[in-house]
Amino acid sequence: MARAYSISIPRTARYYAVGGESGDPREVWFVLHGYGQLADEFLHEFEGVASADRRIVAPEGLSRFYLANGSGPVGASWMTRLGREEEIDDYVRFLDSVYANLFGSLGPEASVHVLGFSQGVATAFRWAALGVSRIDRLTLWAGGVPPDVDLAACRPRLAGLPLTLVAGTRDRTIDEAGLQRETRRLVDAALPHRVVRFDGGHRLDSETLARLAEAP
Repeated sequence: MARAYSISIPRTARYYAVGGESGDPREVWFVLHGYGQLADEFLHEFEGVASADRRIVAPEGLSRFYLANGSGPVGASWMTRLGREEEIDDYVRFLDSVYANLFGSLGPEASVHVLGFSQGVATAFRWAALGVSRIDRLTLWAGGVPPDVDLAACRPRLAGLPLTLVAGTRDRTIDEAGLQRETRRLVDAALPHRVVRFDGGHRLDSETLARLAEAP
């Protein structure tokens, strides 16, 4: 039977940003897209909350692919089930690198808000739990905490981190029962959180984004 081998290689990755024209923004949001999306298109959803003092940064998943029939529109993914441990390590290092690259030119006092949508929820949570970057707020939108993450082991990184779960009332990806399972798991792990709902399905919502932007 063939044996698999792994090597680490340098590669080029990209991210997009909007806002922060003040040069020293008071807030930086890292927003992580869902499966099959691209960072620049995803970033459009946040233009309403970007400002001179709030920079929105959208890293792009490291695996891009044609969405259908081997041609046409392209999307990106954060990981698949194949080589999942290596892909998790890769994207955590990538996000830490984006953070370091950005904060190399920004004041350290800027607060950091990480928001993951759909597949980006697991990515955001793992980054908060496994990465080295300072994160001040975490929002999980239309997705759940990765079931394989040991919350007790991650408590030192997550304790005291304001955590928000957002879900549409008609989201089939995370329905009412699924949302209750997520909240019970967080309660059992002694991780305080709040739940925000909006009328809609598996999507972002501009009014809810505005509410998050207004929150302290």
